[in-house]
Amino acid sequence: MKETWIWLPEDRYPQRQTTRICAFEGHWEEGHYSVAEFKRDYPFDKEIASVVLRFSGDTTFDLYCNDRLVSTGPTGVGGDFVNNDKPRANYYATQVTLCPGGSSLSFYARVKMMPVRSFDFSKAHGGFMLSGTVTFTDGSTASITTDESWLTRYNGAYTKPVCFDGRIRPDEYVPAQVTENIWNTETAPIPPRVEYPAPIENNHVRLDPHQETTVVMPLDLIYGGYLYMAAAGEGVVTAGVNFRELEEDGDYEEVILCGRQEYRGLELHSAGNLLVYLRNESDTPTQVDVDFIVTHYPVTGCAITETDDPLLNKVLAVCAHTLKVCRQTIHLDSPRHCEPLACTGDYYIASLMTAFSYGDMTLAAFDVVRTACLLEQNDGRMFHTTYSLIWVRMLYDVYRITGDRTLLTRCQQALDLLLNRFASYVGDTNLIETPPDYMFVDWVYADDFSMHHPPKALGQTCLNLFYFDALEWARRVYLELGRTADAARCAEQRETLRTAINTQLYDAQRGLYCEGLNTPTPEHLISHTMPQNTDKQYFRKQANILAAYTGVCDDDTGRAILKQVMEDGCDGDYQPYFAHYLLEGIYRLGMRDTYTMPVLDRWRAPVLECDKGLVEGFVPPQQGYVFDHSHAWGGTPLYSLPRALTGLEILQPAYREIALSPSLLGLKKARVELPTPYGLVVCELEEGKAPHVTHPEEITVHLR
Repeated sequence: MKETWIWLPEDRYPQRQTTRICAFEGHWEEGHYSVAEFKRDYPFDKEIASVVLRFSGDTTFDLYCNDRLVSTGPTGVGGDFVNNDKPRANYYATQVTLCPGGSSLSFYARVKMMPVRSFDFSKAHGGFMLSGTVTFTDGSTASITTDESWLTRYNGAYTKPVCFDGRIRPDEYVPAQVTENIWNTETAPIPPRVEYPAPIENNHVRLDPHQETTVVMPLDLIYGGYLYMAAAGEGVVTAGVNFRELEEDGDYEEVILCGRQEYRGLELHSAGNLLVYLRNESDTPTQVDVDFIVTHYPVTGCAITETDDPLLNKVLAVCAHTLKVCRQTIHLDSPRHCEPLACTGDYYIASLMTAFSYGDMTLAAFDVVRTACLLEQNDGRMFHTTYSLIWVRMLYDVYRITGDRTLLTRCQQALDLLLNRFASYVGDTNLIETPPDYMFVDWVYADDFSMHHPPKALGQTCLNLFYFDALEWARRVYLELGRTADAARCAEQRETLRTAINTQLYDAQRGLYCEGLNTPTPEHLISHTMPQNTDKQYFRKQANILAAYTGVCDDDTGRAILKQVMEDGCDGDYQPYFAHYLLEGIYRLGMRDTYTMPVLDRWRAPVLECDKGLVEGFVPPQQGYVFDHSHAWGGTPLYSLPRALTGLEILQPAYREIALSPSLLGLKKARVELPTPYGLVVCELEEGKAPHVTHPEEITVHLR
């Protein structure tokens, strides 16, 4: 069926047709913030068995059928912090099957035009699309689609982002206008998000005439979701809602309700409690109900790792919950920050966490593909240079977990572009010398330099090590694709880079790698993300953790380096993000019995302080910085602990063949569930007893 998009008629609303491409450009007034509503009834003369719907909207929408929410959307395109001067090439529609019963369909959609959060991206024009096939109980079918028979109206009560004034009545409905299909959507491979009201206290507030009050409404956990409010009186109520995770100032939404009116917000927030200001502006009493509508990617269960250590179990539970609320239509760094798909380091760790908990890798695989779209559109360039290299390992690991070889085929063009770009950064030293920046290392400071966008002396070694690592996983991808010449080229480049790193960046006397050379950065490369280099030489934890993680040195040297890292033989500290690479290095070098638990101990104090969500970091990166508590990048224990307990190695894609070498790591007892495409592998460990492993018959298990 032809895909037909509709919008507000241009002759009535000439200023509400186009918008900005992303939230990074201009003021909201320049984006023509607008909310349009659409409706259409379809009466039939026979009973409906099922309806297959395909729909999308620009930029945000809620779709209802027969007064029941079908989906919020659209599925995010991904996006980056750079190269946003033209719309994203990819756009997605959602497909669902409904069994509504009865003999009629009634549709209502509310569509917001204009990116507000940084994960919003627009094709620069308002639009809504729905098409469907109705199957009746007698086997016959009918087609439905958006066209001029649909009605639309502009709702001016949505005055600007996160502001609603219910005193402003929506316009009258008029026939919608067909608009050019600039979206040309692909069907997203993921289902709609689920949603439900959060458990919330004190959320029914009675107000006397002209009463003003402020109420704290606690939630049991920190969630991502949308505001819902309803007033039961006849007058006007003004409200302000501060979405707080703990007690900090969070996002804010302003609402004016007029009479018996309901409101549902359009913007995603993160909240562990709501600080709600209410004022009854009328001469009659009223009641206001406040809800927080939780939303996330659907889950059907969660594999459990349970030990004899209750606090360690709590750490895992907090990690799992935070991962769940960060899984939206893309993996988010946090439902508070709502960053675009540029943060591959976050999402790579989240994909491994998912593999060891919820098990459904569809969203992670889709993140890999959408990142490939970014690389293809931008000639292999992403805002964070290290993150674009981490994508290569994420590509291979998601393939290894799922066994979906089409993922490699789909992403090979992006891989080619990425590797060609990084080869162009290599200088006469055989090291990367001329990148656009050295982002991102870790969320810490060294002297007055942020390791987010460090100078060469604090970022060069990490970038070269991530490149060294990417070449290995690219080699494996090329071998899977039968591109043996490209695989051999990666192997050769990797060995040349290994030699350059070990001869120029390793200090044999210290037994450590420096963070980078002190040679000047060419002036034409200097920018706010590339400061001029410093004369000081640094020997910090990050480069040395990565050296052990990537295997750029021999294993004995790697073990000696990790001993220095763990015993403060090198400077600085690390955040939960870099703890992932530390735990991976510990595992790779056979040191898990010695060092896994001491690293995981760093999560105990933050979880004791707040067990409603996962804190963003261990140490504030700068004075006055307030961490969020909904950040999945710090959740590596959800992956790293069960992996260390079981000693899992995937020998054949999709877990068809695995090896286990269990260890209690000093614990007395543990039970680990590992999700696979064939069901759970369960490993039960108890001190003094042989490990007991059960697994699906489709999986070959080698117990070592």
